[in-house]
Amino acid sequence: MPKVVFIAPDGSQRVVDAHLGESVMSAAVRNGVPGIVGECGGNCSCATCHIYVDEEFAVDVGGPQGMEEDLLELGAAAERRESSRLSCQITMIESLDGLIVHIPEEQ
Repeated sequence: MPKVVFIAPDGSQRVVDAHLGESVMSAAVRNGVPGIVGECGGNCSCATCHIYVDEEFAVDVGGPQGMEEDLLELGAAAERRESSRLSCQITMIESLDGLIVHIPEEQ
């Protein structure tokens, strides 16, 4: 089972198990990770699961596309960065084991 490392704004870390094929958002919500809200339930319509992908994983995860790009540009409460993604749009696969993501201060 691949792991995801969530880093809070204060620098604290929370490591959770994610099921293969599960979204990063779903793994966070299922494990009660603070700062990942996921109000829309993973339907790419709210931007309350905004994260910053760690540089080490940026190429493997890739960038936002379509609706996700629009939501990050217009709907995200926190600063948009080059590494910004919606965690509902990142599906866990074996090669992402150990994925490190940073949670913004606000959603």
